[in-house]
Amino acid sequence: MGKLVFISIVIAALSALFGERLVNLRKITLASRELVQNHLPNCVTLKNLDYGSEDITILGNGLAFISTGLRFPGMPSSDVTSKIFALDLKDPRLKPVELRMPRSFDLDSFNAHGISVYIDPTDGTIYLFVVNHPHHKSQVEQFKFLEDDFSLLHVKTIKHELLYSVNDIVAVGVEAFYATNDHYFTHPILKGLVEPFLALPWSNVVYFSPEEVKVVSEGYYSANGINISPDKGHVYVADVLDHNVHVLERKEDNALVSVKSVAVGSLCDNIEVDPETGDLWLGCHPNGWKLFMFDVKDPPGSEVIHIQNIHSDQPVVTQAYADNGEVIMGSSVAAPYGGKLLIGTVFHKALCCDLK
Repeated sequence: MGKLVFISIVIAALSALFGERLVNLRKITLASRELVQNHLPNCVTLKNLDYGSEDITILGNGLAFISTGLRFPGMPSSDVTSKIFALDLKDPRLKPVELRMPRSFDLDSFNAHGISVYIDPTDGTIYLFVVNHPHHKSQVEQFKFLEDDFSLLHVKTIKHELLYSVNDIVAVGVEAFYATNDHYFTHPILKGLVEPFLALPWSNVVYFSPEEVKVVSEGYYSANGINISPDKGHVYVADVLDHNVHVLERKEDNALVSVKSVAVGSLCDNIEVDPETGDLWLGCHPNGWKLFMFDVKDPPGSEVIHIQNIHSDQPVVTQAYADNGEVIMGSSVAAPYGGKLLIGTVFHKALCCDLK
């Protein structure tokens, strides 16, 4: 049975059971919208990133870390295992370099998703946290970045019953982070079909440290990207199915208190924060149906949303980039640095563009 036929049967069954509720849900979940092309100047395709660049984070010195090769249910994928690349944005060659991994690490099952970097203020050690889905499970890998030989030293694997469907992560200490669970269920059918179509607001944000692990925010349709303000006082969470970004105040006990939400008009994935301006940059999916029902003849588009003054009474939300899938499909992250913008995708290639 084809994917479309199967999904149609499921939708019909759910409609019969839930009627009006399901009609309202389609608006909440996989909104369909056609794009007008809105390209940035001097865009170039990055080499070596042919199997996705799901998440990107950039250090203050212009070194970008990129996760590739995500194998995600329902998305096109290859047999290539995940890798972590580094890209020096100050080098005009713009050539991503694969970071060497330790032989003791299980590379065959490595399935990298969201990433985050924490620099230890005491000694400058760079820690890279990577969400990993080996065998469709969820865990977090902690690495040390060894700049001398461009390699990663595996520090530990972090597992916990509250980290059951992790999508993205933001590190706030050498051993502490916030993480989003994008689903409540773990069974593929329940999490992939039933949960989004019933619009169950059961996903959440978890705080993890060696001292305590706790749910600190909940009530999301699908908590996806997460990041933190430059002053570390607020956390931002993208609810991809509700088309908004939540602003949360961080308390001394690491609890999060909702301040407001900002509508973005698209299915936004990962969040990057400009360390100087505090602006938010989001890689988004303007047409969730095309992404979910992937057809190479009618590809999903890409969109970058830019949010300025998010803490003000009138945040400015603008579309910084848009493509109908001819250039780049399924954008998942957008990261600015030095007048350039890196745009990554779930399963397609990556671009580097000039912002002006």
